[in-house]
Amino acid sequence: RTRGLMKSRSTAPGVPGTSAELTKPDAAEVADVTGKRVIATIDTNCGEIVAELDGANAPLAVASFVQLARLGYWKDAPCPRLTAGSIFVLQCGDPTGTLNGTPGYGFAIENAPTDNVYKRGVLAMARPQDNAEGNGGQYFIVYRDSPIPTDKAGGYTVFGSVLSGMDIVDKIAAGGAEGGAPDGAPAFPISTLSVTTETKD
Repeated sequence: RTRGLMKSRSTAPGVPGTSAELTKPDAAEVADVTGKRVIATIDTNCGEIVAELDGANAPLAVASFVQLARLGYWKDAPCPRLTAGSIFVLQCGDPTGTLNGTPGYGFAIENAPTDNVYKRGVLAMARPQDNAEGNGGQYFIVYRDSPIPTDKAGGYTVFGSVLSGMDIVDKIAAGGAEGGAPDGAPAFPISTLSVTTETKD
């Protein structure tokens, strides 16, 4: 049985450089990316991963990603989970490195695949099992096509795809999880150093 792609929520971690409490992007911020392409550069200790975010089909997720990038939410954030059992993903986006961190808000599922197959190279939001409003800051990169069954809440928001840097993800995946487990922290640690975004017309 596939478990949720995020564990239970906990207190939001502090945002680097600010004491402001985070809130969900407002309507104007969502409108700024709706229908737009957003190029995200995820700088890691292993190199850059560049992705195109889909503002047409997942505007809530993209607006949130842009906001968190601007605020430096992912500064020095480890990617705490690699799976290699029935699903094949690298999970990132938690500054606490515990799989429990959230930005303190959630938003609804968007653009989940109707066939429940998540293609290699896609970025999708991680959320607690059965929580349709549990999307926040955690996301996963699929490194091999993965059928992920829906839970009571539905599927998982696909909000982008990798343009370059899948070789980095593949190297992390080849190392497996610690202790050879099918699900755990990557044996080759990878951390997000910073994220920048650029919105295109």
